[in-house]
Amino acid sequence: MEQKYIPKASLKAWLGKVRDDGRRLYAPVTENGKTSFRRVKSADEISMEHVQTAQSAKGVAFPRTERLFSYVRQPDGDVTLQDYDPSAIPDTVVFGLRPCDAAALKPLSGIFGWDTEDKPFSERMRRVVFVGVSCSRCDAFCFCTSVGGHPGSAEGSDILLTVVGDGEGYLAEIVTDRGRALVEKGGDLFESATGISKEDYLAEVPVRFSVEEVQRKMAGAFEGDIWKSQSARCLGCGACAFVCPACACFDIQENARGSGAGDRIRCWDSCGFSLFTLHTSGHNPRSTQSQRWRQRLLHKFCYMPQRLSVRGCTGCGRCSRACPVDMNLAEHLGEFEHL
Repeated sequence: MEQKYIPKASLKAWLGKVRDDGRRLYAPVTENGKTSFRRVKSADEISMEHVQTAQSAKGVAFPRTERLFSYVRQPDGDVTLQDYDPSAIPDTVVFGLRPCDAAALKPLSGIFGWDTEDKPFSERMRRVVFVGVSCSRCDAFCFCTSVGGHPGSAEGSDILLTVVGDGEGYLAEIVTDRGRALVEKGGDLFESATGISKEDYLAEVPVRFSVEEVQRKMAGAFEGDIWKSQSARCLGCGACAFVCPACACFDIQENARGSGAGDRIRCWDSCGFSLFTLHTSGHNPRSTQSQRWRQRLLHKFCYMPQRLSVRGCTGCGRCSRACPVDMNLAEHLGEFEHL
């Protein structure tokens, strides 16, 4: 893996060149005390003082709402379809995502490509370059090391930056050809990196549980009481799913404009919603919140590893930070070790 060094003072100039090249630039922006990914017009808008953003960067590849196709009914009764247009997807750079967010691109790619390739997701992924930034700090909600991650992991990033030295520069690990092409846009802004090790500058995230043991115990607890006890105060609000970088549940809605035209829209959904598995007959195979909570955890830690060889959780801790009733996923996962 090729390594370069870029001074902190040169970083904004590099991002300016990237944006001037015609690409859209998304990065963490702090507004009213909350940091989330936004499209930025200037590198001066970017904030990197946070441990984790409130929302992940997932929406760049898997938007919250997305039009799949449009239709128009002609006067003679024929229907004209306007299919999804991948050429309309802009070239984009996502800057500042943490390693746990970048790692989530693998399970998302697995979900949207395991059977029939999902065209919108695949086309967006082809047009996005991800520039990750290692974690120099963590908080009590972080548990990436418990699920196979690392605060300095380059998995999923095209370029991984790590703040080194006295904080006045970044070690740049160039992971992919797309990342290399982006570094070349910076010209002389990047310098050679000799004898720089990032390990001394990374956050220390303690291992909270054995994920292999949790997965083994969870798989054998389908009829156990633990699901009821853990979900007793769950509101089914879906906040955990909407902030998760690896959740991929969606619904399909028809946006009809009278009887002559309309759109088919894909939008985020959550397996924690009471209507998620409701049949037209009125039967709901997951009629209680404990059943929905069980589905969420088994899907992430058992079903996805079996089918896709990847977990559906990267230990970012967002679900626990966002939960209005203080359900803590890392604590709940640790409970399975003691079954």
